[in-house]
Amino acid sequence: MLQRWLILLTACLATTAAGADPRWDLPDIGSPADTVFTRSQAESIGRTILRQMREQGNVLEDPEVAEYVTDLGQRIAPHAHDGEHSFHFFVVNEDEINAFALPGGYIGINSGLIKATRSESELAGVLAHEIAHVTQQHIARRIAGTGKSSILATAAILAAIMLGAGGDVIPAAIMSAQGLAIQEQINYTRANEYEADRVGLEYLARAGFDPMGMPSFFEVLMRQAGMPGSRLPEFLQTHPLSSNRVAETRDRAERTEARAVHESRSYGLMKARVEVINARSADQAVALFETRLERGSADPAQRYGLGLALLRAGRYEEAVATFAPLLETDENVVVFHSALGEALVLAGREAEGLAVFERAMALFPRNRPLVVRYAEALLRTRNFERAHAVLLDLFNVVRPTPPQVRLIANAADAAGLPAEALFYMSEYHLLTGDLAMALDKLRLALRQPGLKPWQRARFEARVAELEPFLAGRGARRVEEEKNE
Repeated sequence: MLQRWLILLTACLATTAAGADPRWDLPDIGSPADTVFTRSQAESIGRTILRQMREQGNVLEDPEVAEYVTDLGQRIAPHAHDGEHSFHFFVVNEDEINAFALPGGYIGINSGLIKATRSESELAGVLAHEIAHVTQQHIARRIAGTGKSSILATAAILAAIMLGAGGDVIPAAIMSAQGLAIQEQINYTRANEYEADRVGLEYLARAGFDPMGMPSFFEVLMRQAGMPGSRLPEFLQTHPLSSNRVAETRDRAERTEARAVHESRSYGLMKARVEVINARSADQAVALFETRLERGSADPAQRYGLGLALLRAGRYEEAVATFAPLLETDENVVVFHSALGEALVLAGREAEGLAVFERAMALFPRNRPLVVRYAEALLRTRNFERAHAVLLDLFNVVRPTPPQVRLIANAADAAGLPAEALFYMSEYHLLTGDLAMALDKLRLALRQPGLKPWQRARFEARVAELEPFLAGRGARRVEEEKNE
């Protein structure tokens, strides 16, 4: 349900919140799309939607899958712009086949779509298509072209998002806008889709993927839609396809000059990982991969999938026996190290498991998924100070996700560092949009005994930075109440 209203929101976002903030009153210069919202406002909208999706548990927070999709998207993004746009890629934990672009360059891809692809170029083709929606300003252009009635109808949607409304407020507001200019919206969407195909193909080829990946995946979806009794994939509902469009995309792909195609082995490994995560049960996942291996599959990804399924089923020694040969065969694959280390620790062979992790940390320093899995193993084995240290070293370099901030907070608390734990929880609440709670945690941290001068200075500086934002929010609410 959340996925459906997000897609509709993306289709009909408008500038109706303009009157609430004078920064929205921009001169009408150049393309109408440029006047819909500023880049920072688009970023704020996209970030808010992603935060709400996280709050409702719709984002797949698996470190390995999230890192892979981000890396894949960032392989394409540099070929799509000259620094004008920034992109944020995330995975939606839904089995339906879909992908979407939000304002601010936030691009979501369903785990079900990853499973439906047959090659990395097919998956990259979807990302390139969504990146093209962003670079061609399709969201803003559709808003600018929908007319005043659609803009007015979507006022409640933007207001609800920007004020963080929950419950049924946003879905109800969207339902009220569905009947406005539907045929016009569909036609405009089709025009956007053709343009996203054309531009996305160029991005795909420049990034070193097979441009045929895009029409190839379209054909997979069309065949699936045509199967008796099959449900239309959601991707086809939000990205209308026709036989003419597929044929045109294939013809264009055949004429697109491509660099040498380079597909990573991570694709198969992460696809297997998603299959295990999305399986209805651990036993079903084990049976799936055992069947593939019995049929003679020599793909290491299938053995990796079996090992993950055994882990999920609690069959830890069998998982160790599955992962160990994979690592012996190829030590250059990071996930083989972390999977074996995790299996050994869960099997009660803690010293062996931590040794595997420590060797991997030396080989692949500051690899985010590896560090997170190592920290989890350290916490499980009560090595709290070491867990805190390795996470802090990582997060001083890379921006953590909210679950990863919570992880370091847990590590600090277990290590006997309550003030630091409260500081991290403040950052967690800030990332999840609860500014008041973030400030409460900071003030509580300042009341902890035995603070060092540098800690007090850091906490006070953060309070001073955040308080004006909370005061400004309160003033806006008072003004809104007066105007009601």
